[in-house]
Amino acid sequence: MADGLTLYKLIILYMLRKVNFPLSNTQITELMIEKEYTDYFHIQEALSELVTSKLITVEKIRNTSQYTATIDGEKTLEYFTSEISYPIKREIDEYLRENAFELRNESCMIADWVLAEDGGFAVTCRVNEGKETIISLTINVTTEEEAERVCEKWPSKAQQLYLDIMTSLL
Repeated sequence: MADGLTLYKLIILYMLRKVNFPLSNTQITELMIEKEYTDYFHIQEALSELVTSKLITVEKIRNTSQYTATIDGEKTLEYFTSEISYPIKREIDEYLRENAFELRNESCMIADWVLAEDGGFAVTCRVNEGKETIISLTINVTTEEEAERVCEKWPSKAQQLYLDIMTSLL
């Protein structure tokens, strides 16, 4: 049986393998704490070590970190997947199945802003499906408050806006 930190890393790799989209720090943490696998600090340590060892990648978007397993992470999990008990695998599979829609929506509808050269703010809004970008839209706004509002509203408006654009163009 793997020691605690190694087991937490394997659980994270297992979670990332079971979905075809990135998982956020919050999503990983919530599952592991809800199932009482470990505490917040051990999760953060495991994530940090996985990133450092290049078994997962992290993309920082606004105040969120999203994680994806690398090829080396996938291979590592293949070698050591038996170190994760069947009950834990079953709990993770069930959780991911029950929450797939919400988890996917949280991870696939991404909005972030940067300071533009003209002094305004460029907001980039994306919808991803797996590793593919379905739509990417950059909007220039004048204030940080506007940029924040666009980022906050994007997840709830993205699907309808995509349909409207496609209907207009086709």
